[in-house]
Amino acid sequence: MSVSNASSMLAAWLSLFSNIALTLLKLIVGFLFNSQVLIADGIHNAGDVIASATALGSMRISAIPPDEDHPYGHGKAEVVGASMVAVILMLAAFYIGYHSIMLLFEPPAQPHVIALIAAAISMVWKLALYVYTMKAGRAANSKGLIATAQDHLADVYASAAAFLGIGLALIGEYYGYSLLAYGDPIAGIIVALLILKLAYETGRESIDILMEKAVQPQKIDDYTAVLSAMPEVKRIDRIRAREHGHYIVVDIRIGVDATLTIQQGHDISRLMKRNIMQADAQVTEVLVHLNPWYADEKEATSAAATTKSAPPTSSR
Repeated sequence: MSVSNASSMLAAWLSLFSNIALTLLKLIVGFLFNSQVLIADGIHNAGDVIASATALGSMRISAIPPDEDHPYGHGKAEVVGASMVAVILMLAAFYIGYHSIMLLFEPPAQPHVIALIAAAISMVWKLALYVYTMKAGRAANSKGLIATAQDHLADVYASAAAFLGIGLALIGEYYGYSLLAYGDPIAGIIVALLILKLAYETGRESIDILMEKAVQPQKIDDYTAVLSAMPEVKRIDRIRAREHGHYIVVDIRIGVDATLTIQQGHDISRLMKRNIMQADAQVTEVLVHLNPWYADEKEATSAAATTKSAPPTSSR
């Protein structure tokens, strides 16, 4: 296992155990001190346990080498896992939003400073997890880990809302401002919208990859520059590339001298693969199709263009 993969798996396991611990913390404190917002956040965290387990499982599957049934590898398992995390985020947003709206029509719960401390611990813990997990996910280009980091960010929003709501309720109780007790459900509605936005962004990227969306044009330009710099490449007929989870597969059609032997064509293909993979560490497979190119092709093309552009002559 590479260093980046080991770091990714460590981040995934840390996320799973952290979500389990925070779920227990929020639910226990919430029920002991009758904090509805912490109970709701704890139920949300229970969904995060499922999301973390899904991401961890998909990452383990994606690390399996190619086999007879999956010759291009298992990289898209991470994309499937990220899609499931997006669904869980969406459900959490609807749950928090619904619960927050319902709290507007109920008597406010009695706030407690212990609940405030629990919300603060969750917020700081999740913020640290988000930074760490996102860094590891980007380093390994792991879609599953990046989705998990987005899930941590959603929890930061939710815990911040809980902290703000409980804090406002405590201030309202101390100074006699009863309306401040409703700051929590209002903050919860705003958080639900933010989490829904995260779910949309995570889901959209996953769907794009599953639908074989092309990579960014800049990467195609980079591959084109690499091939154009090779004297053996006489013509670039087509370059396509797609993400396959945490790696990229490139498909190229190249014109080479038609008089080359099969061995020479094979060697050129290997050279093109090596150059592209050296230029982009995310590329793990380059599919090369060679087309014949003839020395007089350029002259013939130029002559045809000249004939087409010449004015027609009339005969008498």
